[in-house]
Amino acid sequence: MIKAKYPIEKFSKIETPFYYYDLEVLRKTLEEINIQSKKSDFHVHYAMKANVNPSVLAAIKDAGLGADCVSGGEVQAAIDAGISPSKVVFAGVGKADWEINLGLDNDIFCFNVESIPELEVINELAAAKNKVAKVALRINPNVSAHTHHYITTGLSENKFGINMSELDQVVDLFPTLSNVKLIGIHFHIGSQITDLTSFQGLCVRVNELQEYFQSRNVVLEHINVGGGLGINYEHPNHFPIPDFDAYFKVFRDHLQLLPNQTLHFELGRAVVAQCGSLISKVLYVKQGSSKKFAILDAGFTDLIRPALYQAYHHIENLSSDLAVEPYDVVGPICESSDTFAKGFELNQTKRGDLIALRSAGAYGEIMASQYNLRKLPKAYTSDELLA
Repeated sequence: MIKAKYPIEKFSKIETPFYYYDLEVLRKTLEEINIQSKKSDFHVHYAMKANVNPSVLAAIKDAGLGADCVSGGEVQAAIDAGISPSKVVFAGVGKADWEINLGLDNDIFCFNVESIPELEVINELAAAKNKVAKVALRINPNVSAHTHHYITTGLSENKFGINMSELDQVVDLFPTLSNVKLIGIHFHIGSQITDLTSFQGLCVRVNELQEYFQSRNVVLEHINVGGGLGINYEHPNHFPIPDFDAYFKVFRDHLQLLPNQTLHFELGRAVVAQCGSLISKVLYVKQGSSKKFAILDAGFTDLIRPALYQAYHHIENLSSDLAVEPYDVVGPICESSDTFAKGFELNQTKRGDLIALRSAGAYGEIMASQYNLRKLPKAYTSDELLA
């Protein structure tokens, strides 16, 4: 079992709150992704929106993954990290002209196009540079991801992608656009998906769409099924690495690739979530009328997922091995939503104890804000603190 290592003595000398990344966990996760994906020559692009910490990106680049970007800033960060533009895919429902031009100037692998107006703008901007942009159509497959409604992206009611009812119109448009080349189709049905049958449903829809494009004499070189694989937030020590074998097997067994087609994935949370923790310190233990509050120096400015998504993060008191007691674990922000957990069983807690909010490597540091004029949290790695 790979278990995160916490250099608690060094933690006690660092100003809290801060992010801590166990790079051994990350490297083992990347190793497993490569082992399982290369069984079928699958291509994995890391979803940059999960975490762009430079040390994390360096490990991902060293593992040979590409990048899935949803902004010009992420495209630039991927390139700055040394990821080849030939492995960069660029999605996003609202790409600005400067972002598209950045992708064109760097000859990225593919734009995942989400609407007809976007397709027309990419064609126009590519023409101005005398270039041909490679594009994949992001299709909304109307497949339920069985996850939180904020992170469901593949239903017809969502803002993402091209609806299947528009496909004839889009395919008819391509002969009039001389500066874009259709190389594939793209999907992303949601995030934190733990029910793999959702991906089986996606495979069925992809197979149906393959038949449609064949009937229209459209050759697709690439199929991109996005990401969305969830992690085990409840037991990060027992399940530090997701079951990538089972995940990729769904697509091996159910998706019917045509000859010479390549299959692409855009994994984010599953790559980085378990390697990261938010380390905080207890400011006060407050006795309420019917409960105890453990008031931390970290708040939703540092980790917004519990407030935004009602998300669960396992919480550990790194300073105590006393008997457990229930606490409402809360932050210092002037909002009632600044609560990490209610009635959470923590080892008996006192002022000054170090607290780890686990599985925070994805959508943690990257979503931090300076609301209430708080400082952004710093980040440290196991390579720095365990050396």
